[in-house]
Amino acid sequence: MGAVVADDGPSGVKAPDGGWGWAVLFGCFIITGFSYAFPKAVSVFFKELIREFGIGYSDTAWISSILLAMLYGTGPLCSVCVNRFGCRPVMLVGGLFASMGMVIASFCTSIVQIYLTAGVITGLGLALNFQPSLIMLNRYFDKRRPLANGLSAAGSPVFLCALSPLGQILQHEYGWRGGFLILGGMLLNCCVCGALMRPLEPPKKSEATKDPAEKKVKKKLLDFSVFKDGGFVIYTLAASIMVLGLFVPPVFVVSYAKDLGYQDTKAAFLLTILGFIDIFARPICGIIAGLKWVRPRCVYLFSFAMIFNGFTDLMGSMSVDYGGLVVFCIFFGISYGMVGALQFEVLMAIVGTQKFSSAIGLVLLAEAMAVLIGPPSAGKLLDATGRYMFVFIIAGIEVTTSALVLALGNFFCIKKKIEEPRIKEEAAEREELNKSEDKTAEDAKVDSIEVEQFLKDEPEKNGEVVTNPETCV
Repeated sequence: MGAVVADDGPSGVKAPDGGWGWAVLFGCFIITGFSYAFPKAVSVFFKELIREFGIGYSDTAWISSILLAMLYGTGPLCSVCVNRFGCRPVMLVGGLFASMGMVIASFCTSIVQIYLTAGVITGLGLALNFQPSLIMLNRYFDKRRPLANGLSAAGSPVFLCALSPLGQILQHEYGWRGGFLILGGMLLNCCVCGALMRPLEPPKKSEATKDPAEKKVKKKLLDFSVFKDGGFVIYTLAASIMVLGLFVPPVFVVSYAKDLGYQDTKAAFLLTILGFIDIFARPICGIIAGLKWVRPRCVYLFSFAMIFNGFTDLMGSMSVDYGGLVVFCIFFGISYGMVGALQFEVLMAIVGTQKFSSAIGLVLLAEAMAVLIGPPSAGKLLDATGRYMFVFIIAGIEVTTSALVLALGNFFCIKKKIEEPRIKEEAAEREELNKSEDKTAEDAKVDSIEVEQFLKDEPEKNGEVVTNPETCV
């Protein structure tokens, strides 16, 4: 956990760090944008759904909650599908599911039907795209992976800034049914992104050179051995604590501004500021994380990003006017972007390429439970106290605690213990090299002995012309 895992990728294929990898990165950028921005963008249709079905705001809010729950909670299912069928087929099916859910939702006549279509089916489709896209990004990039992660993560704020205004235009022009239908058509672009995920081809081996042990190895559908890795366990624990408070401030900052007496448009502009800063923070953080001195210590940079985010929440709790909230959104956008750029980069560095498909599914499942608890519990605290200050303080404490768990766990529990296995591995590699060298030396010795024996056995033929039926006159 204290250093980056050097990975050759599946079947011993080196990550190309470019070439077709840039097309994969583009696809990952779009998928990340849809996955994280879509649950928030759908919220612009809530007022019309309330009027159509005669329900409350809390009932419509379940659509976004179900979308996020499916995105996080189906992690192990996505891991099993990827390990069984590969990334590209899973993403193509996921794109069809995501689109089909929104198209069917446009014909629904009750809110429960929308839960099942726009919530469950579309959420499952986005999940089947999001996780495989990260896996493919990890396979195509190694040296430039921090930058690639930062650029792909920038898709979230970019799409949020684009989809929310687009949703408002669609609602105004075509109503919620027409808006859902058009958004469903847009989600078919996930299939295009899935088609870009070309698998890396291993070097061709002849049947004679193939290792018989390789043929017998059967890939696990879900590799639970990642829990034997102390670094993975600490990361999962820290990430679960972090998401309890990470998503709370963006949810409540607009309401906070309205409670201070500012207009709806002015309050909503705070999210625009946050998203705009976030767009630049993620790729810049990816560049910093890729620096030679920083990359082996990216886990500590991630811990710093979380502490920065938690401290920003604590300072934001003291805001008493619009200017204070603007400053809060600027610094929160920077810290939030850093966390977004680094969270999967650090996980890739901990578990490596081979186990990443299983690891990310299990981490997302753990985070799903925390995502469902975080914002609702913050809402109950707000109902009980009537003050946003306590909501921001609790969120700041949770994120700061997760940073301390990650940094201290890495420093005291992992860093010291990780050296011994590495030394043993290096020693084993040296032994194998020595054995292979000895073997080649013995083979050379045997060959020289055979040559000497051949010369001793037939000295009379040395220097003479040997005749055969074809050369005889």
